[in-house]
Amino acid sequence: MTEPPRPPEPGDDPTTPLSGSPGQAGYPPPGGYPPPSGDQPPPAGYPPPGGYPPPGVGYPTGGYGAPGGGYGTNEDKTWALIAHFGGPLGVFVGGGLLGWVAPLIANMTRGQQSPVVRAHAVAALNFQLTWAIVGLLSWVLTAITCGILFFVPMLVWVVPVIFGIIGGVKANDGTLYRYPMSYSFVKS
Repeated sequence: MTEPPRPPEPGDDPTTPLSGSPGQAGYPPPGGYPPPSGDQPPPAGYPPPGGYPPPGVGYPTGGYGAPGGGYGTNEDKTWALIAHFGGPLGVFVGGGLLGWVAPLIANMTRGQQSPVVRAHAVAALNFQLTWAIVGLLSWVLTAITCGILFFVPMLVWVVPVIFGIIGGVKANDGTLYRYPMSYSFVKS
C-alpha cells in the first residue's frame, strides 16, 4: 500500500535541496517511498504467499463446516429451526404422532444443499420418529388397559415437545443438539 503525502512540517522548505546522499538517514529512497515490508497485505487480485488455505481449514468449526460453527446463510438457519421447532408443533397437531413431518420436510427441501441443515434435520427426524413410535405404543397400551393408563400418552407427548424446544434453542445459537433417547433410523 502506498502512503498518502504528508503535509510539510514547520521548518521544511520545499525549495531547499535535501542534504546527504542516497542510503543515509533523512534521504528518501528512490521512488519517494520506502519499500513495502512483509506485514502489508498482498496487492489486490493476488493470493497471499503460499496460496489460500483449502475451504474450512484454519477456521474454528462448530462440528459441521461453517466457520465459527454457524450457518452459511440465513436460509440454512431458518430450515434448521423448522426442523427442530416443527417437531413439537407436529406433536400438538398430530396427537403425538406427526412430530417427524417437519424435520422430514426440512431434510428433503434443504438437506441435499446444506450439510448443516441435513445434520440438524436428521437429528430431529430420528428423535421425532423414535417418539412417534413410543407414542403409538402408548396409545396401544392405553387401549389394552381399557383406559386405566390414560396418562401415559400425555407423558409421552411432553418428551418430544420439551426436547424439540431445547434442540431449537441450541440450533438458534448455532450448535448441533444431540437428542437423548433417540434411535438412528436415518443416517446423516
